[in-house]
Amino acid sequence: MTFVRLGGVAHHVVVDGTGPVCVLAAGLGMSWFDWDPVVPLLAPHRTVVRFDRPGHGLSAPAAVPATLAGEADRIAALLDALRLPGPATVVGHSIAGFHAEAFARRHPARTAALVLVDSSVEDRPRASRTAPPLARALGAALSAAGIPAALGPAGRALSVRLSARGPDPAPRALVRRVYRTSRVLRGTLDENARYGAVAAELLALREHAPLPPGLPVTVLAAPNGSARWERRQRALARRLAARYEAAEPSGHLVMLDRPDRVAEAVLGTAVPSRAPGRTGQEGA
Repeated sequence: MTFVRLGGVAHHVVVDGTGPVCVLAAGLGMSWFDWDPVVPLLAPHRTVVRFDRPGHGLSAPAAVPATLAGEADRIAALLDALRLPGPATVVGHSIAGFHAEAFARRHPARTAALVLVDSSVEDRPRASRTAPPLARALGAALSAAGIPAALGPAGRALSVRLSARGPDPAPRALVRRVYRTSRVLRGTLDENARYGAVAAELLALREHAPLPPGLPVTVLAAPNGSARWERRQRALARRLAARYEAAEPSGHLVMLDRPDRVAEAVLGTAVPSRAPGRTGQEGA
């Protein structure tokens, strides 16, 4: 466990294992420890990098508003700071699927493979100018009322109960340490308020920044009985010329319900040799 300063903000980072680099980016309001069930399956074969975005986990609050380009470049800057230039397999869950895809489009030479785990999908996103200031006001009001300290861990427990098929495996001490803070509440509300704008950025980016030719892309979906959600995930796979896989049975938190499927999706992708002149690790 360490902290890396990027753009003046302290980012909490955990690195495990050895081998080609794999970055795990968690969804809205999630923390580094949500990947705990997956890491033991990957660490014997990959250098596994987990990090908390600003306002998430143990990272400091954001210094600037979240943007798609900023999140993609954050991953690149983090790998630079860790002296792991790549190429890297980037795994994005939920909203972080946007970030992972953007990384592949903005940094194609540094991308070995892309795995989208029950990724967010938006075809007609709506960016709201009023949502971010309202989110800030709500976060300030709830924090002043002591809501995070009183109800933060309970809110986390409810979220996991609704999004996973089993109990929350996260250590209670870590849950309390993270989710009792106003910092995480505010960070989650702010990122959610900017969801539409980030999704719109991705649609625009797709128009002028193609994925690298031949890039291995996997869409790992958790339909959970929803035909509509399965159709949307399959459509995403077609758009990205990706392999579609279903993690069943599983809720939205696939890394908790089916860590084996996440690991298989990562390890099943071919890892190319490093580009000439790069210092990243080679081999599988």
